[in-house]
Amino acid sequence: MSANSPIPSPRSLRAEQAGKVLLYGIFGLLLFGPLAFGATEPWSIFLMEAGSAALFLLWIGKQVLQDGMKITWNPLFLPMGVFGLLILAQLIFGSAYRRETESKALLYLAYGLLSFLAGQTLLRGSQARRLALIFSVYGAALAGFALVYGVSANDKLYWLRAPRNGGWIYGPYVNHNHYAGLMEMLVPIPLVLALTRLASTRARAAAAAAAALMVGTIFLSGSRGGMLAMVAELVILAVLLVKQKRDLRTAVFVGVFLAIVVGFIIWVGGDAVVKRWASVNSPHSEISNDVRLNIDRDAFRMFRNKPVLGWGLGTFPVVYPQFRTFYTNSFVNEAHNDYLQLLAETGLLGFGTMLWFLLTLYSRAIKKIGNWVGDLSGATALACVLGLSGILVHSALDFNLQIPANAALFYVLCTIAAAEPFAQPARKRRLARSKPPEETLDSQEALPQPATNF
Repeated sequence: MSANSPIPSPRSLRAEQAGKVLLYGIFGLLLFGPLAFGATEPWSIFLMEAGSAALFLLWIGKQVLQDGMKITWNPLFLPMGVFGLLILAQLIFGSAYRRETESKALLYLAYGLLSFLAGQTLLRGSQARRLALIFSVYGAALAGFALVYGVSANDKLYWLRAPRNGGWIYGPYVNHNHYAGLMEMLVPIPLVLALTRLASTRARAAAAAAAALMVGTIFLSGSRGGMLAMVAELVILAVLLVKQKRDLRTAVFVGVFLAIVVGFIIWVGGDAVVKRWASVNSPHSEISNDVRLNIDRDAFRMFRNKPVLGWGLGTFPVVYPQFRTFYTNSFVNEAHNDYLQLLAETGLLGFGTMLWFLLTLYSRAIKKIGNWVGDLSGATALACVLGLSGILVHSALDFNLQIPANAALFYVLCTIAAAEPFAQPARKRRLARSKPPEETLDSQEALPQPATNF
């Protein structure tokens, strides 16, 4: 600080401290969810909802300390608000089971609050760098734990607790498909970092190793949907690299990375992966593909009976038994297809809002990823888009977005992907203007972040 710099007031210092608590509180809550079995139990759902509400109150207190309301707008807030009004209309005009819709509405309110707060606090490239490191280490540590757990062949969560209804446990999740869904969103963070010029050679090598471990556990988890989603992410990344005509070094890196992943999978459990694909039509602690197709057809019949407003958010397990066309002793709690479940529960209005949301997301994110190799905003957008694309592929085969931990991370990543480029310090902006474009590629983070003042 120079001699002429103004001394910050106690209020501004407290506001800055509140901002740090907000930032790490939001992402800490996101990291907590997967460790709590995906935040699927009442106590963990309560902590997620109460935590998001507490963080929102803290954000309001921060605005008071700043003597003015400052809101950073994100175009995704509009379809999210319209979806909220749709759920309100379901509660007013009739839901098949009002209590379930109210419960699910509170959960979606928590997703919305976390997304809104992430859009207000994650504004600088330096924050994104720290979070990328945290999520990369977290993902690698969780993958390491899942790998050890998978080798131990234990049927209890954390080797201590047996799930009430059984399941195919992998990592901290009762359902291996949901572990794969989490990793699909986390893998692109270290993978994209390893391909950029935004970190040292040693850091990029460590990021590549973390990504390889995480990808390996997706295949070793036995989730076929997760495997397809991961292949889709890698194909999108490969197409982008080819389109940008990257150099020989990048091609060698990608080849070595894939060789390490394949070698790791073969070494640890290649036979299991092959047998998993060979048993496509055989159930293994989960429903068979024939049953999935029957549920899909039944869910579409549900939609045709209430095509406009749907049966009510969260009501699928309550309404579905009257549309079931096959015999089973099992309780069908989800549609195993997030798109059909959304269509049945919220009708064409909800499904159309989802399409609006995704169109806005991709149109905003694609504009930022052109120079992702040296631009932190572009790299962040690409990592988010890859992870979101993977989970959207997987959602056609499973119900990852009905798992609170995965859904909360999904919506926050959507908000980050669609946000304006990160702000950069004034000193860096002056340096960027004083250098030729080819000299500023590595130092540039993004353009300033606009905000709306009230």
